[in-house]
Amino acid sequence: MPAAPVGNRVDSRPHLSRLESLAARGIRLGLSAIDAVCERLGRPEARVPSVLVAGTNGKGSTAATLAAIAEEAGLRTGLYTSPHLIAVTERIRLGADDLAPDALDAALGRVFEAADRAPAVPLTYFEALTAAAFAVFAEAALDLAVLEVGLGGRHDATNVAPARMSLVTSIGYDHMADLGPTLDAIAREKAGVFRRDRPALAWTDDADARRAIREAAASTGALLHEVDREVSIAGLRTDLSGSRFALQTPVRRYSLSTPLPGRHQARNAALAVRAAELWAEAEPRIGADAIRAGVEMVRWPGRLESFRVGGRTVLLDGCHNAEGAAALARFLDDAGIRGDLVFGAMADKQIEEIGRLLLPRVARVRFTAPAVERACPPDELAARLCGLAPESSTAPSVESALAAELASARTEPIIVAGSLYLVGEARDLLLSRRFE
Repeated sequence: MPAAPVGNRVDSRPHLSRLESLAARGIRLGLSAIDAVCERLGRPEARVPSVLVAGTNGKGSTAATLAAIAEEAGLRTGLYTSPHLIAVTERIRLGADDLAPDALDAALGRVFEAADRAPAVPLTYFEALTAAAFAVFAEAALDLAVLEVGLGGRHDATNVAPARMSLVTSIGYDHMADLGPTLDAIAREKAGVFRRDRPALAWTDDADARRAIREAAASTGALLHEVDREVSIAGLRTDLSGSRFALQTPVRRYSLSTPLPGRHQARNAALAVRAAELWAEAEPRIGADAIRAGVEMVRWPGRLESFRVGGRTVLLDGCHNAEGAAALARFLDDAGIRGDLVFGAMADKQIEEIGRLLLPRVARVRFTAPAVERACPPDELAARLCGLAPESSTAPSVESALAAELASARTEPIIVAGSLYLVGEARDLLLSRRFE
């Protein structure tokens, strides 16, 4: 996964500083390095029961919801996600709390000590963090670790864990250079997290992806649950405060409320609920009350997250690919929102397709760029998306774009959307109360 957004708080802790230096190594798919370091660490990934959550979109929300359910049931639970929005410690949670910086620095110290033994094992940013998460979770003697897969599945560093359950939340076009140009190829890579004789849950909308998921489960010997065919969602209502719906599963009927807005969050919650029901077959502490409470208490920032600043609503959403943009577009339609968009994206993303989905739904757009080398320059964004919005302008930074929007006399919601780096910078500014 990408390294930390600019603005990440590292302090003077030496191992966190060394972690940041690894960002230049970029992404490396494959399990050899993480496997070697985990062996030297005494196999921490095998000492805690784990669930792997893969998918193009929705995997973070689903993982966070499943972890919240387990926590409400009284299980000692860990959550590993990526990327982070502001601070790297967001990626590792123990219960409801992000890992303390000193604890992460200490865990990274153990990882780097193991990696530096001869013969040295060079690690990427993501590999080092993944090994640190395993070490933290093992030391805490957790009942469950929920692990969000970084990129793909088969060759992602998280896949070294001997997961007892695997989920695939969605299959969409993203990272095609690494995962393949078609949905069935992408599905096969994500299904690489399936395990023999273990539950494998998937929600697929595309026929080719469904066929690939079925074939992967059959060849692996995984116990496939096609959740989109096992559950039904009814009475869905969604607005800025969250989503409410009825869910019928093979086990029971629920009336659920999640603070996460958007109809796609009902789907993500349904996956998490079905996973919790299957986990409950061996863990009786997970019951209906814990499931309802976990769905209601989930925390997952930066995904249709709203702030109030100077009388205006600011809505943050990290829709960094076309599938995510479609979900945001559906929410804007459902909620009747036609606001002002602050938009920025990485240069290697599906900029035209994202723009075609979002820009016709807003009153005006201000193109900007987060302080990341891979970001597409605002002028280039404006040129590539020319004519899609009624009115457009550019701003050199996220802060200047937000400041200009908030200084205007307009009252419509401000939608900050696109790259998670963009959302992370905006969220940091809003939490700092810089504009008040």
